[in-house]
Amino acid sequence: MPFLKTIQVDAIATVFVWKITESLEELFSVYLNDKSKERLNNMRSVVHRKGFVSIRHLLHQAGYSDKDLYYSEDGKPHLKDGKHISITHSFHFSAIVIGSHPVGIDIEMNRDKIKTIAHKFVCQSNNYIKEPNLKEQLTVLWGAKEAMFKIASVPGLSFKEHLPIDAFNLKDKKTTGWILYNNTRACYDIAFEQIEDFTLVYAFPQTLLK
Repeated sequence: MPFLKTIQVDAIATVFVWKITESLEELFSVYLNDKSKERLNNMRSVVHRKGFVSIRHLLHQAGYSDKDLYYSEDGKPHLKDGKHISITHSFHFSAIVIGSHPVGIDIEMNRDKIKTIAHKFVCQSNNYIKEPNLKEQLTVLWGAKEAMFKIASVPGLSFKEHLPIDAFNLKDKKTTGWILYNNTRACYDIAFEQIEDFTLVYAFPQTLLK
C-alpha cells in the first residue's frame, strides 16, 4: 500500500508518509501544475522523479493539491493558505509535515556511509554518539539538524556549529535541538522513529510536542 501512515502531533501538525511502490507511470495520476511539470522534465533520476510526484500524492492525502504549493526564492516550500509545510524524500520513501507553526522534516536511509561524513556535522558535545547503533544514532542526529535547517532557512548556518542536539537514546524517540546563530536562540522538540531501514525525524517549536 503506497500511503503508509499518518502521525498526528497534537493539534498543531500532521506528518504524512508514503512508501513508493508504484511505477512512475502509475504515480502520474496526480495533478501537477505547469511549473512542476517543467521541474519534473528536468530531473534525470527516476528515483528523484518518483519522490517529487509522490509528494504531490501526499498533498492530496492532506487535502491539498499541487496548485496550493509554491516555493520562495530560497527554495523553501509554502502553502497558499498560510500553513507551514516541510518536504522530504529518500529512495522509496517520501514524507511531508503540515502545521500551524514552523515545522521541519527529514527521512534518510540508515547507511554506513554516514560514518565517513560524521566529522562534518558532529560537534564535541555529541560525545554521547557511539556504538552500538552508531549508524542509527548518526542518522537521527543528521535528520534533526536537517529538519531545523529547513525551518531556519538561513544562509551560512552550519550543521556542526549552529545546530546542537541534546543527548538522546534511540528508545526514547525524542530529543531537543537548538538554532544558535548570530542573535537567534531557538529551541525545538525533535521526534524520530525507524521505518524499515530508514529514519524519520521531524522538528517543532518547543512546548508544542508532547
